[in-house]
Amino acid sequence: MESERWRIEPGSPFDLGTLDPGDLGGAPGDKKATNKATKELRDRLAELQGRLYAEGGEALLVVLQALDAGGKDGTIKHVFKGVNPQGCKVTSFKQPNSTELSHDFLWRIHQNTPHRGMIGIFNRSHYEDVLVVRVHNFVPEDVWRRRYELIRNFENELTAEGTRIVKFYLHISKAEQADRFRRRLERPDKRWKFSRGDLEERKYWDDYRAAFNEAIAETTTAAAPWYVIPGDDKWFRNWCVLTTLVETLEGMDPQYPEPEDDLPSPEDIV
Repeated sequence: MESERWRIEPGSPFDLGTLDPGDLGGAPGDKKATNKATKELRDRLAELQGRLYAEGGEALLVVLQALDAGGKDGTIKHVFKGVNPQGCKVTSFKQPNSTELSHDFLWRIHQNTPHRGMIGIFNRSHYEDVLVVRVHNFVPEDVWRRRYELIRNFENELTAEGTRIVKFYLHISKAEQADRFRRRLERPDKRWKFSRGDLEERKYWDDYRAAFNEAIAETTTAAAPWYVIPGDDKWFRNWCVLTTLVETLEGMDPQYPEPEDDLPSPEDIV
């Protein structure tokens, strides 16, 4: 399958520094050709999502992680265009509030996992609790390090109960992040997304990369694989994510339920 190109296999050596965020390998052609293929994939995704919703037997959880300006919002906007909103829910995980902090770190996550028949999309996720807390020393190392096993167990539990999990790291270069910050400042319709805090976090670029390297290596499993998507070119990123989602749903093979045996004929309805 095409998505195997970006899949991180369990137990394999992993380093983001060896992966090119500008890689266009596997694209069906240039930008125009790839956008055409992306439109076709969107249509296919909408069809499969309709089947998933109607069948109501399994769920799909999509996890999106990236550095600031990595493209999480844009991916949601462009990949899920045309999907029935009734069968799709986006949850954005911000800094936890006092109630959430009074529970274990997975408490707020579990409450937002998708129901059967649904596609759930996490814009950031439980992985913040082995990323930002590590980089900024919010908790001791022995606390965040044991969370890897807790995350694996949590995702295995979800999978065993009928939720397929696909995790994406949107991989951008430091130069591309800087360009996106500049464009946000230049455009009035994007300026609201910029925060001075983004520049402070940018100073921790290497620390975040190290944290992502270990988190991905520790938690990519057969049941819940990580896919590292080259993200410098948005049009290619969208095609990669759609390709992976369509292949995943085709593997799940949702079907419309069989109709009742005693349905009336259309002519009987007057």
